[in-house]
Amino acid sequence: MTSLRVRIGALLCLALVTGLASPATAAPATTTATTAPATTVEEQRLDRAVPQEILRRSGFADVAPEFADALGGARSYAQARAVVVREGSALWRRAVDRAQGRGPAGGDLSRDDDRPLYWARLGMTREVRSWQPGFGLSERQRAALLDALERASRGQGDVRGVKGAKRVLVTGFDPFTLDRDIRISNPSGASALALDGTVIETADGPARVETMVFPVRWRDFTEGSVERALRPYLAGVDLFATVSQGRVGRFDVERTNGAWRGGFPDNENTGRTETIPVPGPGAAPQWTSTTLPYRDIVAADTGRFPVYDNTSVTEIPAGGTKPVVRPDGPTPGSTARAGGGGNYLSNEIAYRATLLRDRLGLASLPGGHVHTPVLQFGAGNTTEVTDAEFVRDRRDIVAQVRSIVAVAVSATGRTRG
Repeated sequence: MTSLRVRIGALLCLALVTGLASPATAAPATTTATTAPATTVEEQRLDRAVPQEILRRSGFADVAPEFADALGGARSYAQARAVVVREGSALWRRAVDRAQGRGPAGGDLSRDDDRPLYWARLGMTREVRSWQPGFGLSERQRAALLDALERASRGQGDVRGVKGAKRVLVTGFDPFTLDRDIRISNPSGASALALDGTVIETADGPARVETMVFPVRWRDFTEGSVERALRPYLAGVDLFATVSQGRVGRFDVERTNGAWRGGFPDNENTGRTETIPVPGPGAAPQWTSTTLPYRDIVAADTGRFPVYDNTSVTEIPAGGTKPVVRPDGPTPGSTARAGGGGNYLSNEIAYRATLLRDRLGLASLPGGHVHTPVLQFGAGNTTEVTDAEFVRDRRDIVAQVRSIVAVAVSATGRTRG
């Protein structure tokens, strides 16, 4: 996703771009029953016609009902947690398998579609949110179940390596701006499904790609979801790339990330305008930088969309009071107002991931953010959930993400034992 400065038409402002860090903290043993919380803004969209059509035409309409049956059979919190982790992981694997051509398509939606995973997950979280088991469930226990479900169904507990291959970690995002157009897909999420567990042959040898997907929600990032997901793996990978949807008709390798949230509404229709809150000790600088081999990526023929080395940022200069756009990057002592990738959650995941890289003492680890082109429906399509141009562009974007990863791995030439 891109900066809030970038608008599509008059409304669209895009900026987006990745296993279980550690087992969730055990919930307290209390069995005090609580009233089930209300459904979320995201879950409330689920019953509209478009999400139901997407689920039906992908074969994912059975996910939530079957999950509800399995959850209903749990007779303790421990059993419920086991169900949640098992079924969440199964949803992720099912979405990956569908995207990679394994098993039945389940319907006529193209296999590269990322939206069935998003809407099916919301059906599952809604079931957990409304569930009233006979043994009683505390508020903290329900929250722990929801957290376990989110992580498992986003591939955050499914990062593996292969002996003799380099290891690459790629992240994507859910669809977003759904109140503008509920049909929206996110090519970064589609790329994550298409690449997970695949081996890319590069000039520097094979590279195994592992992926995960993140929500478009400020609160998850505030709670440290990025750091929890990435921390166990960064020291063991040879390259990482956070990926999101960005500008129309182009890829961008974002050179600099800024420590500022611009407040654009997320999928829960909430906004945050503040300095990015990061967990743990250590300096939190105004700017972090990519260590991806951006010159090699930009110079390579990776696909039909042009790829740019984006150096622009928005800053308040040292001693100043007003934001200024700097085409060539930040000046010394300045305060961030937008990185190259803007000031939405794509910039934030890039900032958090690269800051974590630096805090872990991995300064030489290649990593940073890549923005994909905006995925748009074909001309004149204002109602249908898919069309030929939409599918073609998503497939081309996914293929080009794969090529960019291959170029990056070849250019870095790093090996790990």
